[in-house]
Amino acid sequence: MALTVYGYKNCNTCRKAWSWLDSHGVDHERRPIREEPPSREALEQAWRASGLPLKRFFNTSGGSYREGGWSDKLKAGIAEKEQLDALAADPMLLKRPLVIGDGVVLVGFKEKEWEVLLG
Repeated sequence: MALTVYGYKNCNTCRKAWSWLDSHGVDHERRPIREEPPSREALEQAWRASGLPLKRFFNTSGGSYREGGWSDKLKAGIAEKEQLDALAADPMLLKRPLVIGDGVVLVGFKEKEWEVLLG
């Protein structure tokens, strides 16, 4: 199963995830999230396939999240369309790594979850 892994080279969590994928022999393609972000359509498909709340796709510890006031916007119930538009417009809002594959969507690196789905 080939996976597309969107990440950021200066992200410690992304580096841990890539190391985990390499050590487990998981076929994957790395994409720099700033230079090659997923399209809005791909984000919406991934979100719907994941079954996760859309707010889980936000990088809550990032500068874009804080500067954009996203905590307040999400608490206020901003429309999903607007959330998706914002995630597509600013890839640094996305929680990393973002893994998209055939029947698999992972947001962030949780080793136990990855072991179950990919190990």
